Amino acid sequence: MLRFMPVGDSMTIGSAGEHTWRYRMWQHLRETYGGPFRIVGPRETLYDKATDTPTSYEYADPGFPRAHLAGWGEGWLHMVPLIGEAVREHRADVLLVSLGLIDLGFYTNAEQTAENARAFVAAARAANPRIHMVLLPVIPNVRAEADPPFAEQVARFNVLLAKTAADLDEPRSPILLASPPEAYDIHRDTYDGTHPNASGEHRVAAAFAGAMWEAWDLGGPYEAGTG
Repeated sequence: MLRFMPVGDSMTIGSAGEHTWRYRMWQHLRETYGGPFRIVGPRETLYDKATDTPTSYEYADPGFPRAHLAGWGEGWLHMVPLIGEAVREHRADVLLVSLGLIDLGFYTNAEQTAENARAFVAAARAANPRIHMVLLPVIPNVRAEADPPFAEQVARFNVLLAKTAADLDEPRSPILLASPPEAYDIHRDTYDGTHPNASGEHRVAAAFAGAMWEAWDLGGPYEAGTG
């Protein structure tokens, strides 16, 4: 059985009442993956905006397997000390990682964030030397549109993330850099300039799915209507 663990920030954990891109990926894998799989991780909750805490179980589809390793306001910096235990405990085979926006916005510059990405990879591999990883670049967001210095940091980090993936990729533990979500538009694909709405969720899921299909022949082409 193949075990997928979504890892990310607020765009991955989602908030009460949302589907999230995790849900879209689950639906896609149910349609295209030819074997048994599970979504795994140490957390299950959504973010509750009413209480400003990650305590909601108000999923749009109660049947969705809720496991993940994601947190509102968390980045590479926060996941480095958590990923090893999470991989070991939940026997993850594939990490689907969407991180970086929070780091660059509040904690670390592009170079420091890239170093944390490298530390994350090392910790994941220490827990499972055959772990597979798909890394998503920082995607378009309203702050980058309005803040040129921040946009420069995002662009710089995405270059460094590509270099990290290329440098650390190895046959027994491959790393894929997913392409940015195709035709992603913050005015159409988010509800606030940052967090994906339904169309944005599909586009993010499609970016992960496309990388795995093209490089590993895993799953299949992403159908936008899936889910």
